Amino acid sequence: MFKKITAFILVLAAFLIVQNKSYAFFFKKKTNVQTEKRNLSFVPVNEASGNIIWVGTFQLVWNDLEDEIVKAPVEFINYKSELAEKLNKKGFLSTDISENSYYKNHGYMTDKFKKEIEKSIEKKFNEKSDILDSLNWSPENYLLYAMLKKDFEYPTEFAILNNSDFTGEKVKYFGMRENAKQAQRNNVEVLFYNSKDDYAAKLITKTDDEVILYRTNDDKSLEEYFKDLNKKTEKYEGSKIFEEEDSLKVPFIKFDEIFSYNELRGKKIKGSDYVIDSAIQTAKFKLDNKGGSLKSEAAIATCKAMPIISGRKFEFNKPFILFLIEKNKKVPYFITKFNNASLFEKP
Repeated sequence: MFKKITAFILVLAAFLIVQNKSYAFFFKKKTNVQTEKRNLSFVPVNEASGNIIWVGTFQLVWNDLEDEIVKAPVEFINYKSELAEKLNKKGFLSTDISENSYYKNHGYMTDKFKKEIEKSIEKKFNEKSDILDSLNWSPENYLLYAMLKKDFEYPTEFAILNNSDFTGEKVKYFGMRENAKQAQRNNVEVLFYNSKDDYAAKLITKTDDEVILYRTNDDKSLEEYFKDLNKKTEKYEGSKIFEEEDSLKVPFIKFDEIFSYNELRGKKIKGSDYVIDSAIQTAKFKLDNKGGSLKSEAAIATCKAMPIISGRKFEFNKPFILFLIEKNKKVPYFITKFNNASLFEKP
């Protein structure tokens, strides 16, 4: 997945998009995180038209699977999952985002539980689910669910700039030209500017949320990008003020994606009676000259595992059917279904 990246990085509440020779965006509550003390693991990483997307909702439901259901690191019978091993590191926690920005729940997949989720997300976020109806609802199945919802505005709207090129395509831009009004320049804090290809800036919002744009030519993992961002910010000794001669140019962004983690499906979880039936996540994001929004859902639905049979016993001591057919023929010439022992020889 980490070929030469031709997209941009965007982190919103630890949400990222990466694109080569472009911008990288980090959206989080605070930027002075001591990343060396955290076990950073941004998974699962998703690809959408050459762009890389990560959002923390699937990690939230995985944490509940590990902590509340399995009560141990999640492993599978007869299958070693690299993704599961990385998710077990818990690189994103519910404490990494404010409680009013997410909803999560887990329970048996009854109609009552589905209505509970629907009422809760409508009350908390005024939102409807994009994934609940697609799941296999059965009272014997178990669901772990999460929704993350963010809306933010800048104190002052940015200007809409002329359309221009982005890796060979014309796109819409917003930002500031030189000598922009002070109110607009107050929207931006410089994190560092080391060269024309290595810089980062923070967009201030009316809430505690921050949008960080990081530009680099480096080809690294998401974890390494985030560590580099923090290190460069700490080392930078230049002006952090967005000066009159400075300018800003940011693409309008809008996408709505759904991802399914099929490598986890059909795998029996050690220490439980469950098999993962569905593992999905959505990411719906918008960024423009006024602000932005993020809506993401994640779900792990499990079903009862079929018993593992060893030492197979072909004992026809219950009702069965007998066929007689000639070799290489397609239709039998004799069929009998034995429902009782009346046609059998007796001792």
